[in-house]
Amino acid sequence: MVARRGFHSTRAQMSSPYHYPEGPRSNIPFNPLTKFFAFRYWTFMAVGFGAPFGVAVWQTYKNQ
Repeated sequence: MVARRGFHSTRAQMSSPYHYPEGPRSNIPFNPLTKFFAFRYWTFMAVGFGAPFGVAVWQTYKNQ
């Protein structure tokens, strides 16, 4: 028989510097519930995807 491990038997030690709040959306450095999150997210993704292509075009057309 496998022994049960009682992870729920001890309460969280909030005074510890190594314990952080748990739950949905608590471990990400941004808040996806804000009003313009979708716009900012897709803008960030578009800039991140397009920047290498923009740099390549700029390097191709700049004076040598």
